[in-house]
Amino acid sequence: MPKSDGYGQNVQYPILADAPNIETAFQTMVNGVVPQTVMRFANANARSAALVGGFAPLPGMITYLIAEDRYEGRMQDGSWQPLTPGPWLPLTLKSGFSVHSGSPGYRVVNGSVQLRGRVKRTNNGQFATGTDWIFATLPPSVLPATYSYWVTPVEMGAGIYYGRTQLNSDTGELMVQTPPGATSTTNGLKWSGLDGLSYSL
Repeated sequence: MPKSDGYGQNVQYPILADAPNIETAFQTMVNGVVPQTVMRFANANARSAALVGGFAPLPGMITYLIAEDRYEGRMQDGSWQPLTPGPWLPLTLKSGFSVHSGSPGYRVVNGSVQLRGRVKRTNNGQFATGTDWIFATLPPSVLPATYSYWVTPVEMGAGIYYGRTQLNSDTGELMVQTPPGATSTTNGLKWSGLDGLSYSL
């Protein structure tokens, strides 16, 4: 009858009274140790394909996803939660919008999504006040359960210093609107910022 390690991690090892079977002995030890290590997978899909049946994930497991460049931990509720910031990924901008500065993008950090960068209209035109400008789309994998709203910076014009950015949780569309009722100056309201915006998944 194998014994368990002294650290209480249920890693079993053979004793002298066990029937000699080196394959079974090593397999038992390896299968006990590997789940305690940081397991590496090509991506989340590869992890899902590998961790099934008798090797299903257990709370406390930690994995590293190569494609996502991210460590994740298995929670008691059965979810995988990022333990390290994922890489910045570019926003998918709508037709008519382009990068102003700061590499507009998003990343997942410990169960939250962070946004960055500034966007502009491709023709360098103004963001007309009182108009909903849908400028980008986020993928379904990083959408919150409900709509999100933020007060965000815009290029100054006619006393307007801010806009409202909205994330549609159903479609992933990001929209900005500058307050109605004012006429922007010739050089104003030509970009909108995302730096510092974040929401919980």
